[in-house]
Parts: sequence; structure tokens; C-alpha cells
Amino acid sequence: MGYLSICVNLDDRRCVVVGGGEVAERKVAALLEGGARVCVISPTLTAELHRLASINAVEHLAREWKSGDLGDCLLAFAATDDPELHGAIAREARALRIPVNVADEPELCDFIMPSVLRRGDLQIAISTSGASPALASRIRRDLQVMVGPEYETVTQIMRAARTYLRKWQHDSRERARILRALAVSDIAEHVRRADWDTIDRLLHQHLGAGLDTLRINLRRPAGELSRGS
Repeated sequence: MGYLSICVNLDDRRCVVVGGGEVAERKVAALLEGGARVCVISPTLTAELHRLASINAVEHLAREWKSGDLGDCLLAFAATDDPELHGAIAREARALRIPVNVADEPELCDFIMPSVLRRGDLQIAISTSGASPALASRIRRDLQVMVGPEYETVTQIMRAARTYLRKWQHDSRERARILRALAVSDIAEHVRRADWDTIDRLLHQHLGAGLDTLRINLRRPAGELSRGS
């Protein structure tokens, strides 16, 4: 079975999760992190899903799924312990041309959920194409050591650098060269050490502009809240 790894814009898009257990809770958490509007359909909920519903972070339909519930959604998720219900949800989703993910039944899935390492805007997705979610989780844990929390700040800096260059450097090849050079520099190590003076010099070297010019509102790792603190 072949898969294409893509990143989907979920911002304010409706997604439906059928189920109220721990598996559904994990799906909901990932969708909320991606900015989706989430509808959960289940007569019962975990404590965390109940909390989210109580503060209107998710819409909750406190009943069993019924035909028509998938209308106007971008993605559908079936996360119950009922194989017959899963089949019905998958069939309706396909009839409506809505991509569906069915927990523990890859043969019914239009897409699968990778194991994801997040560092702010940086996301590293690991998938075994459904062969072994446990292995994907193991690899994610290994990568957490290599890609530390400093990469959230590095990604912020790279975004700001790209924005700055798009305004002041009109040669696309030169922009690409500068950004590649900055990306392969020691910037991550300097961020990890909170060595902001060296980072500023590095940016001036590559961009001709420093942190102040780029106006980066950094979320510093390890308790670093502001420059010079």
C-alpha cells in the first residue's frame, strides 16, 4: 500500500471524530494542535475529552454516529471498538469523497496518522505505512534527542530570515544560497547555549541584518524569555 506524505492546512476546518475513548482523544489532540474545528460523536467521553467539550474546545454530539454526520467535514476519523460501525463510516466517507482514517484498520483508511515530533513550526513525521506504529513511535523518541527544543527557535529565525530576504534580495537563487548557508551553520548549537550575541553576528554575516532588524519575538528554550535575560 502506497502513501504520500503531505501536510494539510486544518485551520478552522471541520473534522469529525467518531468515538470517545483514548484513541479518539489522541486524534482530537492532534487535530486541535493543527487548528481544526473538531466535532466528537460519542455517547461517552474520556475525562480529557469531557473537559474539552465543557470549555467548548470541541463540539460534542452525545449519541451514536448516524448517516449524515460527516457532511461538510474535511477529514473523518473512526475510533471506536465496533468494526461494523467502522465499515459504515468508511463507506459513507468514500461516497462523500471525504478522506477517512479508521483506527487499527489500515485497509479501510484513506490516510494514516504518522508519529510526529513537534518543535514549534517544525514537524518531523515518521510513518511505517501502517506496518508498525510502535516502531514509528520508537524512532520519534530517538529523534527527540537529536532535534531538541532549540529547533523551535531556530525555525522562528529561519522564517524571519526568509521573510527579510524576500523583501530585500530579489535574486531567488541568491536567497536560496543564503538560507542554505544559514541552515547548515552552527545556529542550532548557539540557540541551545542561548548565545544570542553569536547568533546576532551570524545573522549579520549571512543576511546583513541581526535579531533586532528581523524583529523576531523569540520563544526561547530553557526559560530564556527575552534577549539579554
